Amino acid sequence: MPRTTRTTDPELAHRLSRRTMLGVAAGAAAAALLGTTTTAASAAEATATATGSGRGRPVLPPGRLGIQLYSLRDKVSTLGFGPVFQELRRHGYDEVEYAGYTQGSAGPITLSELKRLTRDHGLRAIGSHVGYYSSDPKAYTFAQNLTKVLDDAQALGLKHIGTASGPWRYGATVDGWKRCAEEFNHYGAEARKRGMKFYQHNHAEEFSFATDRPDVRLYDVLLAETDPELVYLEMDIYWAYAGRFRFGKRADGTPAPFDPLDYVLRQPDRYPLFHVKDGERDDSARDGYRMVDVGDGDIDYQRFISAVTRTPGGRRDHHWQAEHDNPVESFTFARKSSAHLHSLREKDC
Repeated sequence: MPRTTRTTDPELAHRLSRRTMLGVAAGAAAAALLGTTTTAASAAEATATATGSGRGRPVLPPGRLGIQLYSLRDKVSTLGFGPVFQELRRHGYDEVEYAGYTQGSAGPITLSELKRLTRDHGLRAIGSHVGYYSSDPKAYTFAQNLTKVLDDAQALGLKHIGTASGPWRYGATVDGWKRCAEEFNHYGAEARKRGMKFYQHNHAEEFSFATDRPDVRLYDVLLAETDPELVYLEMDIYWAYAGRFRFGKRADGTPAPFDPLDYVLRQPDRYPLFHVKDGERDDSARDGYRMVDVGDGDIDYQRFISAVTRTPGGRRDHHWQAEHDNPVESFTFARKSSAHLHSLREKDC
């Protein structure tokens, strides 16, 4: 059974309960699969054959493998978007998530040119990260320039627009996070008017505890106080596992275990996007893991992706973005990550 995150705040507990009533269906969802290209299918087939894992249905739904372009910022800045997109398509990627719309690209580029390059290389732009707030009133952030941020996302045809900034604008108290949740609800409402979903991407610290309420996990405040029809989550799976390692106990030493997967299974519709990054377990490291290329670490993606794709609409409604914050060689990372994820197969029940 999924663990229930403990909280002694009755209001928060009520809201969390109310917003998780749908639960998770026990059976596998009916597959509503998108078609995939010959390139991606061929890469998956070749990898499965080479690894001896060709039996069984692929864990990764077709047409749903993306990459966060921050992982390839060195290549974008030296080669430009076009050659990077060509390499990604060659290795079976279907989607990209922007990390800004220039990333120091070799030569100037407009939004229309970026949209065309993405499309012409057979890729879909699934989302983009933008800052939450800044002290500069002219900053390109949701708080300072919401209309411009949404205009640009709409011009690129994005279905999701979000931030990798945590809700720390007003501190680490319950009330501070409630204030941020109100702002996130506003951004989500404005995004929905344009046919987009606003989302927030976590790091490890979101799973810490409120400074004024050490019995309340801040991530639970975010879930309880944001409208599930307006604010969505992009779980960075690596950082969620790091959060479990770092914040599995409260300040007084009381155990407070959680499984990141349980959060998703309780509310799968709130998690359209995922960051797939891997780590070698190292209890001597601050985060309990050391980041490595996908497939070289200890995070069980066969288990994680399989569980999510078995939820209603799970093979249709979720997008999996490979990422590494600082890969040794970014094209090698992209190739290895795609090969590993395409090779995963469902286990016999």
